[in-house]
Amino acid sequence: MKKILGVEFGSTRIKAVLIDENATVLAQGSHEWENQLKDGLWTYALEDVWAGLQDAYSKLCENYGSKIEKLDSIGISAMMHGYLAFDKEDNLLVPFRTWRNTNTAKSAKELTEALEFNMPQRWSGSHFYQAVLNKEDHVSRVTFLTTLAGYVHWKLTGKKVLGIGDAAGMVPVTETGYDKEKLERYNALLKKQGLNIDIEKLLPTPLLAGQDAGGLTSEGALLLDPTGTLKEGAKLCPPEGDAGTGMVATNAVRVHTGNVSAGTSAFAMVVLDKPLSKVNEAIDIVATPSGKGVAMVHANNFTSEINAWASLFDEVIALAGGSINKGTLFDKLYEKSLESDENVGGLIGYNFLSGEPIVDMETGVPMIMRRPEGKLTLANFMQLQLYSALGAMSIGMEILEEENVKISDICGHGGFFKTDFVGANAMSAALNAPITVMKNAGEGGAWGVAVLALYTLSNSDTLEDFLDKMFSSVEKTTTVASKEEKQKFANFMKSYKQGLKIERLATDTIN
Repeated sequence: MKKILGVEFGSTRIKAVLIDENATVLAQGSHEWENQLKDGLWTYALEDVWAGLQDAYSKLCENYGSKIEKLDSIGISAMMHGYLAFDKEDNLLVPFRTWRNTNTAKSAKELTEALEFNMPQRWSGSHFYQAVLNKEDHVSRVTFLTTLAGYVHWKLTGKKVLGIGDAAGMVPVTETGYDKEKLERYNALLKKQGLNIDIEKLLPTPLLAGQDAGGLTSEGALLLDPTGTLKEGAKLCPPEGDAGTGMVATNAVRVHTGNVSAGTSAFAMVVLDKPLSKVNEAIDIVATPSGKGVAMVHANNFTSEINAWASLFDEVIALAGGSINKGTLFDKLYEKSLESDENVGGLIGYNFLSGEPIVDMETGVPMIMRRPEGKLTLANFMQLQLYSALGAMSIGMEILEEENVKISDICGHGGFFKTDFVGANAMSAALNAPITVMKNAGEGGAWGVAVLALYTLSNSDTLEDFLDKMFSSVEKTTTVASKEEKQKFANFMKSYKQGLKIERLATDTIN
């Protein structure tokens, strides 16, 4: 029996999954962590990266029932984008700047105009150019830029590579590698700032799914398993971002297929058959792990506010002398939302813990409002939380409708879909499309990157054909929102859009 490990560094949890050659889950382990706001920027300490990885892997081994001496293949995935800059001695030059930061508006705007390609604020290329514009001291010493997945992979293998899907969250790519013409324009901007730098030389080598991305070294094995039990030699697949692993975990890598990954942040992606007609700052153009173009609608904020309120309700239960399983609490709260009124009780709200570029919000403040005649019930309150999480994404998806982008199927994965029906029903109303959730939806990106690692062991098929075989027997459920549910969401969105001016005033006042 083969043993394949997939690890994904999510925003709130590091998850490790062990699968066999049939992609069956053998064991799992996880470690919770949180980003920190330091000096005005969201970050994670690199020591927490390794402590979290080791804890998740150790728990996986405990759940497996024995220590693991040999792995056949490993896949590393992480939240996309962000900024990890190193010097020639491989020293980190500034603390890791995550995708959540929205301090790169000037850089993103200049790059978008110069490249004639949407360069979102989250992208590594936007972070680097903003550092250039800020005249930060470290810029002249940068010799390597990478993402979190690329960093962990590098330390495990010694290889400075990146899956093309994650590379597409740094700078523009084609179906086979970096877009040379766009990078020439990027270099021209750098030259105007007095820097003679070839941006491509700072970047990891982009690889397609199935290509050789190196093997686990003895040093890498100790980073993963400090007990020394795990031996070197496992093959690694190209490290991918959470967008790419989301596509794999939902079998959404063929043209016209789509998927929605819904966790701390959320993104809806559709594999394109042709480029979009124009540049739009609400739409990212990224790639599948096999290099096909993808339109992505990315919402910075999604379930964090739901999680915060669930924690508050858990405190209330404890205060009353009770206790409840965390999963059960979420199920009960989600299910209660199904009893909400047709106008959601007149409640309006925003889940913006951080900025939300889709609605041109540089910073965020979570907010709940209600009309005086409104009804503040638990059902309405929870419906508000689910709908407000979907608000920004819904606005972005309207652009794809205007572009006449064809979608044959949308598959959902992530924590938002763990409660049967509820999350999928709300999402279907928001996207006006059927939402399919597979039985493995809760596995998410860690399972998805494990499947990519499995693909490196047997990549005679195309990735598309390989995944079709993998998913042929997976149980799935498709949800189509009723007319009443769609109308309820439409009513909410009318108030949501009108209230954005109040949210902007609040962020300007408080922040």
